[in-house]
Amino acid sequence: MAKEGPNWDGLLKWSLAHSDGTGANRNLSEEDRRWFMEAMQAQTVDVVKRMKEITLVMQTPEQVLESQGVTPADIEDMLDELQEHVESIDMANDLHSIGGLVPLLGYLRNSHENIRAKAAEVVTTIVQNNPKSQQLVMEANGLEPLLSNFVSDPDVTVRTKALGALSSLIRHNKPGIAAFRLANGYAALRDALGSENVRFQRKALNLIHYLLHENSADCSVVNELGFPRLMLHLASSEDAEVREAALRGLLEVASDKTIENSGGLDEQNEKLKQILEERIKGISSMSAEDLGAAKEERQLIDHLWNTCYKEPSSLREKGLLVLPGEDAPPPDVASKHFEPPLRAWAANQSADTNSSTEKKQAPLLLGPAPGAANVQETSNAEADPDVHRTPQ
Repeated sequence: MAKEGPNWDGLLKWSLAHSDGTGANRNLSEEDRRWFMEAMQAQTVDVVKRMKEITLVMQTPEQVLESQGVTPADIEDMLDELQEHVESIDMANDLHSIGGLVPLLGYLRNSHENIRAKAAEVVTTIVQNNPKSQQLVMEANGLEPLLSNFVSDPDVTVRTKALGALSSLIRHNKPGIAAFRLANGYAALRDALGSENVRFQRKALNLIHYLLHENSADCSVVNELGFPRLMLHLASSEDAEVREAALRGLLEVASDKTIENSGGLDEQNEKLKQILEERIKGISSMSAEDLGAAKEERQLIDHLWNTCYKEPSSLREKGLLVLPGEDAPPPDVASKHFEPPLRAWAANQSADTNSSTEKKQAPLLLGPAPGAANVQETSNAEADPDVHRTPQ
């Protein structure tokens, strides 16, 4: 349903025909100017107008659209176009003012799973790093259908997309976090960790880490709900991103030192040590390439071991915590090609001294020195003052 883009090839040919880049700019005739403006206006999409048109479609009942031959695939294409438009934060905020936000949230309850998933994607784009739209979605009760889809939708893709939208909606949004907690969101996250879908697990773990990092007091909640046991299981996952996310969550729990929590992993102490030792063993047998890819995991394991057992992990003894070159500064490539003028000047002066001892070169001075006026005048006469002048 999206309109075709601008005819850039035609406009480019027109531009090249009127300028070869070698002559001075010339004034366009009124005819040429009018043609160019008409071409641009004809090919420019009025984004607000298109968003209003999309809003009208979203407001139309599903049965009416079907009777007019509009298919679910057409709706998905329309939502793809809308997502492109709301990537602009201004357009995202304007969606509510033109009446499009509420019907978009209504698509979260659509009978077609692909439309529910795509609607959640568009909501994610709208609220991401956008406090105003976060507030608008909260005021429009957008949290409720997202939570419902996250918790109970029969399609795992819809659940995953809803979780992504929830994560973007409540980040840096204290009212959103509070509402998520009150809606039993932590229990839903616990259930998500038990899923067999790797992507779903990753998103749940990343949101858990964010919530615990923002409010360490929630560590008591995750302990009561049995999160450490689930995260320990996922710390042995075959998926590297899941392992790292699980280790980050465990580190947040282990770092909490409140009296009520008492470290958070006491009951799982032996199991944790066993899992960490197994991961260290696995890391020890990795190739150099795999070790480089596992840099964050190596650091997380050592940090977690040090936090729980008050001593460095054996990764340090094996020399696997920081590999050669990982802590070195980046190579200085640019200086090999672009030497500073003073450095190049000094090198040239040194070469001249070695080739001839008949003439003593004047030293490079950063300012006037007593008795050096004659020497400076001689040096300035022999050198290019624009290259060798010291900046004031």
